[in-house]
Amino acid sequence: MKKIFTVTTALCVYLLSTPLLSIAGDFDGSKPLVCTVLSVSECLMDQGCREMTPEEVNLPRFLWINLAKKVIQSSRSGQDARTSKIESVKELDHKLMLQGAEQGREDVRDGFGWTIAIMTDTGEMVLTASGDLVGEVAFGVCTPQ
Repeated sequence: MKKIFTVTTALCVYLLSTPLLSIAGDFDGSKPLVCTVLSVSECLMDQGCREMTPEEVNLPRFLWINLAKKVIQSSRSGQDARTSKIESVKELDHKLMLQGAEQGREDVRDGFGWTIAIMTDTGEMVLTASGDLVGEVAFGVCTPQ
């Protein structure tokens, strides 16, 4: 009876850990990703920081990341999708680091730079963006497509 329990336990541990081990390699940039923004904080120089919704800071709830094309989109496809060019990709300390900058609207001083860090072992994500005396931090999670 003890032998059956030991074999069953070992088999369950193997079966449960195999998908986790195979997922870890999916966050190295070799596969497209979809990331979900879970929480956002906005910080203003003279006002401190406060929790916001993604919509309040004009951030899409979902980000489709395609490293082969070096682009991030606000939807999987379609002409209405907002896009952002990924200017830099670097793997550093078990994180996939993506960086870029956006002009914003014409004739408005609203340009900003951004960085997305995706943990290659879990898919967890941190997005930071900064502009004129404002900074935003968003936390989320990414999954391979």
